[in-house]
Amino acid sequence: MTESDLPVLIERPDRWVSGVIFGSPHSGCIYPDWFLEGTKLPPETLRSSEDAFVDRLISGAPSFGAVTIRAQVPRAIVDLNRAPDEIDPLVVRGVPRHPLNQRTLAGLGVIPRVVSQGRAILERPIERAEAERRINAYWRPYHQALAALIAEARARFGQAILIDMHSMPHDALNHLHGPRPDMVLGNRHGLSAAARVSDAIVAAIESEGWRIRRNSPFAGAYICSAYGRPGQNVHVVQLEINRSLYMDEASIAPHAGFDDFALRIGRAVRRLAVLDARGQSEAGIAAE
Repeated sequence: MTESDLPVLIERPDRWVSGVIFGSPHSGCIYPDWFLEGTKLPPETLRSSEDAFVDRLISGAPSFGAVTIRAQVPRAIVDLNRAPDEIDPLVVRGVPRHPLNQRTLAGLGVIPRVVSQGRAILERPIERAEAERRINAYWRPYHQALAALIAEARARFGQAILIDMHSMPHDALNHLHGPRPDMVLGNRHGLSAAARVSDAIVAAIESEGWRIRRNSPFAGAYICSAYGRPGQNVHVVQLEINRSLYMDEASIAPHAGFDDFALRIGRAVRRLAVLDARGQSEAGIAAE
């Protein structure tokens, strides 16, 4: 098995400093032939649902003392930020039409029906066995690895802090009044991370001159709700980045500002890689 066949890639620092993990569950971009043969959409359209290049933006975290975990599987095949039972009966044959949440109704379940702008992925529904195969081959390995990292962090440091990195289309903010945020922090309105941890992340982002908004329009999805347990010192925050800051959304390619953006986000990552559960970095504690 080659690296490109692995459903999840984990990079560790020489010394894990304080239990911080950076995740990228939606930056996978390997589209196997069997999947492309079953869709009417070209690869460039399928890629519109990716958090393209987010894995590159967090790639420096291990050199700063944090762990990274990133998916190889594209979101159009299976969405790792959904529960395994968020199955759309319009996508998978033989699934009971039990009450569905708004994400699944919109075609954004664990096996997505659409990519951005509501474009249908599949020419016809898939069998339930195929949905289960995808979940077992891609979803479960990612979440088993993530759960193991969180458990390891708690055992070693008494805490785990997962910063789950995502990107959002520029037009996802069109309905907002006033200045648009550059990023949106979701912590399930305080249920998935302590305020001190969220505040430290906001401070790191604002220190680079970006505007950040909390919990609107994205409050955090499955990964936040499944793993965030601030009462047990497990803090999970979803951080959405406006894609137009670093890439051309039409061509799915870095634009001229990518390198500058990557440098600035790298400084924020460096600061957050040593974050402790009180919302401080090691450097900040040492200075007190």
